[in-house]
Amino acid sequence: MRRGLISLAIFFAFVAIYTLSRHTTATTTTTTTTSLAPTTTTTSSAAGATTCEGSDFRGAFNQGQGAAGTVYASVTLTKITSGGCTIKGWPLLTLQDRLGAVLTSSTVDVPGAGSQITFLDSRANRAPVLVTLTNGSTTTFSLAYSDVPTGSETSCPSAQSVSVALSKNGSTVAVTPQYPPAPCDHGLIWVSPFY
Repeated sequence: MRRGLISLAIFFAFVAIYTLSRHTTATTTTTTTTSLAPTTTTTSSAAGATTCEGSDFRGAFNQGQGAAGTVYASVTLTKITSGGCTIKGWPLLTLQDRLGAVLTSSTVDVPGAGSQITFLDSRANRAPVLVTLTNGSTTTFSLAYSDVPTGSETSCPSAQSVSVALSKNGSTVAVTPQYPPAPCDHGLIWVSPFY
């Protein structure tokens, strides 16, 4: 009887852990209006590895190209700390203007139901995969935004800095683009999972 209860408890614990570690692939939209990161990313750990933190990385904004009013770019994060860590999911972005004020923005996770964007790098269009990183290794995510004002917008605010968090309430890595992105449509940005 006792062995059956222990087995049942282990089974329910496994189901709970598995369920909590899953991240939906449906399109998720989060609006950022404070300096706290939005809540769209889930990370999970492989046995023996810890979950990566933004403070483990140095970031580089890879200027992209535009097509029909949509600008495509990517961010590459290089691990600068010792040891290994893992990441799985989508980045959490916070945009700031030249004075450090947080800009209103929202992100849409791609791929997702009804995705309007196909990224130029085919890896960015796939479902999230577990990425294991060590000192000196890199991970990248793609992003896209419209630079055409919509509705009553006459211009779109420029982001002088982009903070990237790898998990909710996690530390961030600041990335400074050479040419500040100015996402229109109230700061709408499409983002890929880490690859």
